[in-house]
Amino acid sequence: MVRIISDTSTLYSSAQAEAAGFRVAPLSVTINGSSYKEFDEISSEDFVAIINQGHLPVSSQPSIGDVVALFEQYGEDEILNISMAMGLSGTYQSAVSAAEICGGGERIQVINSRTLCGPHRYLVEKAAEMAKNNCTMAEIRAFVEKKMNTAKSYLMPADFDYLRRGGRLSPLVSRVGKFAGLAPAMTQTEDGTRLTVASIKRGFANAIKYVAASLNERGVGKGWLISVSHAAAMDKAEQAVKLLKAVMPEANYEIRPLSPAFITQGGPGCVAVQVIEE
Repeated sequence: MVRIISDTSTLYSSAQAEAAGFRVAPLSVTINGSSYKEFDEISSEDFVAIINQGHLPVSSQPSIGDVVALFEQYGEDEILNISMAMGLSGTYQSAVSAAEICGGGERIQVINSRTLCGPHRYLVEKAAEMAKNNCTMAEIRAFVEKKMNTAKSYLMPADFDYLRRGGRLSPLVSRVGKFAGLAPAMTQTEDGTRLTVASIKRGFANAIKYVAASLNERGVGKGWLISVSHAAAMDKAEQAVKLLKAVMPEANYEIRPLSPAFITQGGPGCVAVQVIEE
């Protein structure tokens, strides 16, 4: 049986992942002098509450030691590690280094999914299902690599300062955005390694309408999963789903809380809209 391992970009805690038939190495967040493994030791809601007290967060990838420990639990079994996008985190490189330490060769393989959160979760869930059904490493890898190429992500931050601190926007654009009430729609570059500004609209609703039109042009609709994730902003997530459904009514929709590590980039109140072909 092929063992599936990933990280908490899948929006699974360690316990939830194990119950679902795979394992995850948690990313960590540090805030107000304390460090936590996301989902295992702190929820997204509690994390946002601490940020709202005036504390700035930072995040870090799983330690190589933690990933090695996961790999070593499976002896000589084949392992497929499906990592979140390289470039948005050091998680992929940690997994590659851990595989080398374990002398994995072809037995331990690491895929850079080039995505995160909703689409990443979908890929790992399907890989775990295929592994349970005794599919081979090659079959699972081929499925993941085919589907991950259909993924597309957008991020609508509520606070330009988080993107500015991360080097995503210039200070001038940040100040203009605050003054004029503009809402940026960020998206991943084609190689998935970083975020870039796709559009800047006036207000959240117009940003979502831009995303809906862009996804519709890509052919998103029936047979696609649209995942809307949020940082303690359920009202905005529900508004986004309503606007997206008006354009793509036949797609499948889900709403989930964003991970604390991703909230360090988008900030409280941010909303992510992501798609992948099912």
